Amino acid sequence: MRRADRLFRIVEYLKARARVVTASSIAEAMEVSVRTIYRDISDLETSGVPILGEAGVGYMLDKDYVVRPLMFDVEELDALMLGAQMVESWGDPALAKAARQAVDKITSVLPDQLRKEIEKTFLFSIPTQSSPVTSIDFTKLRRAIRSKHKVEFSYVREDGQSSTRKVRPLCMAFFGPVWLLAAWCELREDFRNFRLDRIQKMKITEDLFRDEKGKNLQDFKQQIC
Repeated sequence: MRRADRLFRIVEYLKARARVVTASSIAEAMEVSVRTIYRDISDLETSGVPILGEAGVGYMLDKDYVVRPLMFDVEELDALMLGAQMVESWGDPALAKAARQAVDKITSVLPDQLRKEIEKTFLFSIPTQSSPVTSIDFTKLRRAIRSKHKVEFSYVREDGQSSTRKVRPLCMAFFGPVWLLAAWCELREDFRNFRLDRIQKMKITEDLFRDEKGKNLQDFKQQIC
């Protein structure tokens, strides 16, 4: 990677995070030494980029700083286009539409040379007929996670036993071809994963929940890592 590109990526990396990040984490992402990151940060600060923090503590970017757009390279476009196809193949209709709109926005600002590269793509994501059938509204569940509304549903286990659950939905994860809902289950008073194809009679309740220590997404991620 050219140094100029790395400097820009460091700024992007910091801009994408609203917390202090260590030089070692930046170095790992950029695949260079921590010493190189210290040097790069110093040069960025000298050039006027408002980076807050210091060596040994960590860095963050002033939230009001605007990063000028940089054109994608071919491999970045391959990744974006394949990702958009996967969303169209495996996401809900609203998310699929958003993916298509995002691709249109990206394509509209590309120079002719890169637009031709997209047309020659050799990476595809094709939906399979063997995907488990879900009876719930994927879009409503996704939006309930964002708005922090508790969800009620009937859940059928692999052995056929069913139970009624009320959960705090935390995230959804795709383990092709199965979608999972990770949630804090009020019945079990613990984190649980639910296959979407085994969820029935889902209802988005009016009950809102707040992030609480021991019950939030960060805690769930720490538990499984």
